[in-house]
Amino acid sequence: MAEEKQTTGEAEVDLVELMNMRARTYGMLARLFLKEVDEATLRELQGMRFPTATGNDRVDAGYRMLFDYLRLSWDDSVRELAIDYVRTFIGHGVNGYSAAYPFESVYTSERRLMMQEARAEVLATLRENGLKRGNWTEGEDHIALELEFMQRMSMRAAEALKAGDEDKAIEELRTQRTFAHDHLLNWLPMLTADMDKFSQTKFYQGLGTLTMGYVEEDAALLEELLEDVVEDAA
Repeated sequence: MAEEKQTTGEAEVDLVELMNMRARTYGMLARLFLKEVDEATLRELQGMRFPTATGNDRVDAGYRMLFDYLRLSWDDSVRELAIDYVRTFIGHGVNGYSAAYPFESVYTSERRLMMQEARAEVLATLRENGLKRGNWTEGEDHIALELEFMQRMSMRAAEALKAGDEDKAIEELRTQRTFAHDHLLNWLPMLTADMDKFSQTKFYQGLGTLTMGYVEEDAALLEELLEDVVEDAA
């Protein structure tokens, strides 16, 4: 990771820009899970250029579904997406099987309840890394907050690299790798499968597909970067 650049395959990667790009993607995903799409967000999404060939079939399929929805969206799409957000993530049932509930505890606790062990673990991780919940009022194991954690850690890694603190950057990457495997990848397959089941728009179906593919791809990237660190030290 010396000089903030690294060779991956045959391409030289600017690691600072890579970390910033990861932060932007995680930030976008977190926002879309956090709350319904408002008019300003819809206009912003309509103006975005989505990748068409990332090399990851699941990521490409997710972006394609989002694009297909957005290119045909109209003024009333904000209302349609608000309805689908409630249908997908909140539902109308009284048990843990009536929606794609966006909390890790629901998918990792025996009785599918909120505020269980996963929430306590995520809260501990936030505290260990000096992050406060601020105005957050939901359980800390909400998918939006877990994605935001990855965003914040990516930003910290970029800042450390810019400052020439390689050891700090490596520490931030290791924290992200552990969090991705212990939390995100532990329940995202179940959450995104339920999103596909309960949502009725390509938008939220695509968001689930994109998020699953991106987190898988990013976890592999983190492994590769950290393996290179070990090889450089040998």
